[in-house]
Amino acid sequence: MTDFLTILQDSITEWSYAIEKKTQKPESKAVVSALLSAEKYSHKYQQKYNVEQLIGDWQLHFITGTKNSQKKLGNILGSGFYLPALTKITISYSLSKSSEELTNQGRVENTVKFGLVKFIIDGPCKFIEKKNIMAFDFTYLTMEILGTKVYQTNIRNGKKSESNFYEENISKQAFFSYFLVTDKFIAARGRGGGLALWKKI
Repeated sequence: MTDFLTILQDSITEWSYAIEKKTQKPESKAVVSALLSAEKYSHKYQQKYNVEQLIGDWQLHFITGTKNSQKKLGNILGSGFYLPALTKITISYSLSKSSEELTNQGRVENTVKFGLVKFIIDGPCKFIEKKNIMAFDFTYLTMEILGTKVYQTNIRNGKKSESNFYEENISKQAFFSYFLVTDKFIAARGRGGGLALWKKI
């Protein structure tokens, strides 16, 4: 492992320790710098990942916001921020089970939990291996209170949108471009230009 990768891994490990032990977290600027270094390294050495490495549940801990939001709220967002402890946001990926031909196709579920209330949006996703891109579309919304479903509905044209998803060009879809994938952490840049860091749960 090069010195560069060692420094990057140390930065992320210290961040994880701070989250778990509730000690002083690394400064936001340091986290952003590490993410940018990881992204640059990934592009330079053309690192490739597979969809199996992303399967599972990941908790969001750090984001920078999209490029537009950074321009509008620069002084508020700063260089990025940790998610508040009261809010838990997770993203989960699972593979389709219908056939071997659908290896890179599956489902995505994004969950936002605040106190006793939980919102879940889910839909189809597909992984483009050549670009380390996971494209997705949220087509269904569920709201739960104390673990009981109180509301559910199709969103964004629901089933119609989902049926066209896998054939639609990625240029029209939301996606995350992953540049760091390990068994403990994943990091990506969204279509809007923002950076995000998740931890495996």
